Amino acid sequence: MIKFFWVWEDDNMLELDEEIDTKELVSEDIWQLALDVLETDYEIVILSPIAGVDLHDIDLSFSKSVLIIKGARKRPDIFESDVIVRNSECYWGAFIRNIILPENLDFDSIEATMENNLLIITIKKLQFSSQSIKINRTI
Repeated sequence: MIKFFWVWEDDNMLELDEEIDTKELVSEDIWQLALDVLETDYEIVILSPIAGVDLHDIDLSFSKSVLIIKGARKRPDIFESDVIVRNSECYWGAFIRNIILPENLDFDSIEATMENNLLIITIKKLQFSSQSIKINRTI
């Protein structure tokens, strides 16, 4: 069974479900969200600048060890008027990003905040104790 999440084929993005073999073609252009992943001794922090997106237009979900961030950035109304676009570098429309996370995280501790158009996702690491084990000698 194929277990891919997103695959590009001939400039079209195909969505492959985790548990099925069929492909579903996504009809609209979807761009991939930029992000940074930082690690400390105690947590993983994911930072993603998402300017121009309403908080209600962002969907965070988690399945198995994959964090999914998706949403849409709406094009401003000024594009609807008679304007000449001299330069176009901004992405408008749907976005998605799948992040495969390590298994040593406390997935019940996922927290997300939005500060100044910066999405901040924090996931605590599981803390395992370590100790020395004395080996007893038997005669």
